[in-house]
Amino acid sequence: MSTFAGFPIDRLFLIAGPCVLEDDALNLRVGDALAKLAPLVPGGIIFKASFDKANRSNPGAARGPGLDEGLEKLARVRSATGLPVLTDVHLPAQCATVGQVVDVLQIPAFLCRQTDLLLAAGATGRPVNVKKGQWMHPEGMRGAVKKVRQAREAPEVSAGCSTVATTERGTFFGYGDLVVDMRSFVRLRAATDAPVIFDATHSVQQPGKGADGASGGLRECIPRLTLAAMAAGADGLFLETHPDPDHAPSDGPNMLPLGDLERLIRRAVAVWETVRR
Repeated sequence: MSTFAGFPIDRLFLIAGPCVLEDDALNLRVGDALAKLAPLVPGGIIFKASFDKANRSNPGAARGPGLDEGLEKLARVRSATGLPVLTDVHLPAQCATVGQVVDVLQIPAFLCRQTDLLLAAGATGRPVNVKKGQWMHPEGMRGAVKKVRQAREAPEVSAGCSTVATTERGTFFGYGDLVVDMRSFVRLRAATDAPVIFDATHSVQQPGKGADGASGGLRECIPRLTLAAMAAGADGLFLETHPDPDHAPSDGPNMLPLGDLERLIRRAVAVWETVRR
C-alpha cells in the first residue's frame, strides 16, 4: 500500500500548523489542538512549521528562529504531542541536519527545480513533499520527483526516501494572484505516481498585494477551495493555521483561524470519503 510519512494514502491525511515557528507557547498551543483533532482525520495529522522564511519580499520581514533553534522547537512539539513534524529546507547543506530531527522534509515551491536541493533531501531517507512551482504545469513536476527518487536509489544511500508527495498550491494568474486548476490533482498523480496534496492556504495568497509589498490573501476562500479539492481527488490536505492570523509574523492573510479548523476538517473528510466511495 502506498504511504506518505507512514500514513496510507487511501485515507485522507492533513499537514497543518503555523506558517513559521514562534515561541513554545504558540507552537504547542497549535500542536495540542491538532493532536486533539487527529482522531477526526482518517490518515492522521502532521505538524508543520518553518524555521526560516527565506523567500520574503521585504528584507526586514520576520524570518523565524533559524535552523538550530527551530529544530529544537520542532522536537519539543513532537515530544509533547506525539505528532510527526514537517519543515521546509532551502539549501542542500540543511537537509542532513534537518533529516535527523523531522519526519518529513518539504521543498518550497520556488525551489522545486533545484537539483542539488532535491537530491540532498532525497538522500536523507526521509519522506519529501515537493510543492509545485507557481509557474509550472503538473507534468513539469515529473522531473522533481525523479530527482528525489534518484537520490533514494543511489548505492551510497543506506536508507532511502520512503516516499515522495507533490503539493498543488496554485498557479500565477497575472500579477499578484493565484488560481487553482482542479484538473491538476489527476494530472499530477498521473505524471509523478505520487500522492497529491492540496495547499488550501497558499492557494489563496495574493503575492505582493499586502502592506509594504508583503503578501495578501483571501482567507474567506479557503473552505470553498478545500472542499472542491477534496471532490477533485486530492490525497492529502495542507492548511496553515494560527490562533490569531491577523497578528501572525508571516502569511497571516492566508492562514485559517485555529478556531475554524475543526469544522472545516469535518466537512473536508465528509466530502473526501463521499467521493472515494
